Amino acid sequence: MSADSPCTSDGAQPAPAAIVSREPITFAMVAGEVSGDILGSGLIRSLRKRYPNARFVGIGGEEMMAAGFHSLIPMERLSIMGLVEVLGRLRELFAIRARLMDYLLTTPPAVVIGIDSPDFTLGIEERCRKAGIPTVHYVSPSVWAWRQKRIVRIARSVDLMMTLLPFEAQFYEDHGVPVTFVGHPLADRVPMVTDTAGARDKLGLVQDRPVLAILPGSRGGEVDRLGGLFLETARLLQAVHPDLQLVVPCVNREREVQVRALAEALDVTLPLTVVRGRSREVMAASDVVLLASGTATLEAMLLKKPMVVGYRLNNLTYKLVSRLVKVSWASLPNLLAGRELVPELLQDDATPQRLAEAVLKQLDNLAQRDHLNQAFTELHQQLRRNADERAAEAISGLIHGGNG
Repeated sequence: MSADSPCTSDGAQPAPAAIVSREPITFAMVAGEVSGDILGSGLIRSLRKRYPNARFVGIGGEEMMAAGFHSLIPMERLSIMGLVEVLGRLRELFAIRARLMDYLLTTPPAVVIGIDSPDFTLGIEERCRKAGIPTVHYVSPSVWAWRQKRIVRIARSVDLMMTLLPFEAQFYEDHGVPVTFVGHPLADRVPMVTDTAGARDKLGLVQDRPVLAILPGSRGGEVDRLGGLFLETARLLQAVHPDLQLVVPCVNREREVQVRALAEALDVTLPLTVVRGRSREVMAASDVVLLASGTATLEAMLLKKPMVVGYRLNNLTYKLVSRLVKVSWASLPNLLAGRELVPELLQDDATPQRLAEAVLKQLDNLAQRDHLNQAFTELHQQLRRNADERAAEAISGLIHGGNG
């Protein structure tokens, strides 16, 4: 059943969290991707309000470490995309899991919290739960969309599932898995109204010229598959809109080097602005976003930006996955709305010509922009629930038998 929420139905903020315990307590957390690292950092800060002397340990990235987290293993070692790509790293992944399990079982924490990355974290949660350690999974796997039989393993692995999206909680209730819909932290952090002019000033962009934000993904493999594709799309768009400003945010130096190399390989020189980090600022400054499917589509939606989603997987991975998928869309705006709000061009449909045509429609259709702004605002309000606090409240309740 769903856990109670400390937030009102209209998203009002709850009262500040009271200290639950000043005793030393250890929270183990495992995040495998940048998006999970961001979620983990907010959760750490909310838990620390309740447990000022808490220790946070496991696997996390820079955001979590900045919040006081101790990462036993670099999170980058878990950031792999695609079924085929994982096969080449299995030995290393098993070694990481074995090292982490040895630590957790010899120094048991108060709770183990897996943040997304279900193929890695659910196995850890299952073993910890069998050993009597309470377990939480934060961010539902897309079990409602494909490989639905995974619900059996989830049910035996977690004491509590915390979902970011409203339609996910019903699926778990139907299968008897304890669940709490906490809302999405990004919806809390992103303002309801986007300051496009301010973002352009900060990035040094010209105010009265159109801006295309290009986000080919945060992983090296994604940029390999999509970076050249998106840059070739930008080349076609430049031919039609010579005044178009092109901006690519890169998650780190490695991705920046990768993007610049792809741009240099083109047969023309693009007036490309490449920045490190600042992806939200880049999207806020844009008129349209061309991006990979993933969490970035949600962020673009929250910023109320028209977008075009393009994605390609390894061909074998795509063939395997496409047979298992049970939903009609890949991007979060379309999934949340239950209808197509933004164009999706996947695999063989993701060509420079088709992507460029879709971006042009978004650039030139002002009526469509107004329609999207209204739809995106309604979805933003649904997700704006003070997620960090709700998640911390639910975890506290689990640890203390519902009295957190």
